[in-house]
Amino acid sequence: MLEIVFYEVFEEEEKALKKNLSSKIHARFISKTIQECNEAFPPAKFISVRTQSQIPRSWAPHLTGVFTRSQGYDHLVSCHQAAGKNIACGYIKEYCSRAVAEQAVLAMMVLLRKLKKQMRCFEAFSRDGLTGRECRGRRALVVGVGRIGEEIVALARGVGMVVRGVDPRRRVKGFGYVALAKGLPWADVVFCACPLTEKTKAMLNYNALRKAKKGAIFVNVGRGEISPVKDLARLLSEGILGGISLDVFDEESSLAASLRARRVDADTRWMLKLKDKDNVVFTPHNAFNTQEALETKARLSAEAVEHFLRHGTFPHAVPEA
Repeated sequence: MLEIVFYEVFEEEEKALKKNLSSKIHARFISKTIQECNEAFPPAKFISVRTQSQIPRSWAPHLTGVFTRSQGYDHLVSCHQAAGKNIACGYIKEYCSRAVAEQAVLAMMVLLRKLKKQMRCFEAFSRDGLTGRECRGRRALVVGVGRIGEEIVALARGVGMVVRGVDPRRRVKGFGYVALAKGLPWADVVFCACPLTEKTKAMLNYNALRKAKKGAIFVNVGRGEISPVKDLARLLSEGILGGISLDVFDEESSLAASLRARRVDADTRWMLKLKDKDNVVFTPHNAFNTQEALETKARLSAEAVEHFLRHGTFPHAVPEA
């Protein structure tokens, strides 16, 4: 019988995984990240994580397989480097692109229509300062036109926006691509849907985004390290950006751990104050989380675990660095 420990599991996900996993597999489910558990040794030779767990170097000799229940796998690339031996690492190639794209466009609309302020003004039934903006005719720049980015393009076009993309790989035919420096001053809304790599890390920092069109809205559903939050806060305070929506954060693992533990330190206090602004929307890395995507993820995760049980490999292996 194969034993596997799943970290970072939320309630609905655990139910879906249990429904899909074979009876030949003995699974344990832990809601915390690896670092929150603070264990000296891995509880099993085969573990599964999401994006916030950091696998200790000391665990490498004791692991045979690591599977991330996410499309992104940047957090597992270092596993190969740290292991000193071949650890099979796998990921899910596709399960939630539509879900993430829908939330990105939803967040844009929340900011364009000043929805947070509208809700706050209900008690006085006041409309002062609530005039928003429509999507039709506005310009959207999608930075990272992969699976998620392509879905954002389709949705943005569906509400009448003019859309351009930034990506070194021009995989979408009949679509207009531009350089980042040219696209930022043009766009009313900037979507970040990039994976995290050495090239994209801090790519959308203060120096890059200060060239954006004044009052532009910025939405990040890619990785937080691409657009540091303090840079975005500065751009907001200077009036360069008109609104920000983040589902991902730099230093996300430590931020999430502090918030879950209700620890009020300097960073969490600052972030909590920022998220209360009418032109800021923060969500807990949850854009993937629809019923449809959750069911697909649970099925694909179970299939990957079964594949590892039979072959010692994954259907989609994390490339070695």
